[in-house]
Amino acid sequence: MPKPQNDFLLFLGLLALFTVPFFFFNGTSNPSQEPASPTCPPCTSTMSTTYTQTHVTLPLLGRGSHLITPHITSSVPAIKDIKCGLLHLFLQHTSCALTMNENWDSDVRADMSDALDRIAPEDKKGQGLYRHDAEGTDDMPAHIKSALIGASVSVPISNGKLATGTWQGIWFLEFRDGKQRRKVLATVQGEKM
Repeated sequence: MPKPQNDFLLFLGLLALFTVPFFFFNGTSNPSQEPASPTCPPCTSTMSTTYTQTHVTLPLLGRGSHLITPHITSSVPAIKDIKCGLLHLFLQHTSCALTMNENWDSDVRADMSDALDRIAPEDKKGQGLYRHDAEGTDDMPAHIKSALIGASVSVPISNGKLATGTWQGIWFLEFRDGKQRRKVLATVQGEKM
């Protein structure tokens, strides 16, 4: 049986191992104090972080890939109040997706939809491609595409604006036939201006 003194020394050693790095970094995630980007100030332990959540209902959009950046920015006014932070969008559905991609040429969105249809085709001929077919031939392929693309996207915020690249935009991809009422939970976090 180990002696209590040895347990205490082990405890002190583990305590030092886990607390020393925090002591030297003084609670900051950026010990050099250099900005993460030219537009975003360094994050320090004195920063006051704010969090807000907004439920966004997307417009009724049919099957395909849709650019929704303007709808998101107009529906989430808290973005304008953030000096340095993050917008996280979570789609509350399992047969559609969110991603970041080309925002200029609509052919990219059409090509993406076509490519995903080739990857996960509908079983229109009834060949038994999928076991789950109770909700229609478009449903199981929609779940597959949603799993491949994902249900969330995060975008940095700098000085009250989304810090996207020149040709980047937020896409909503609808994989079901017909127009569905889709909801996104938008979480804004960061340092207020």
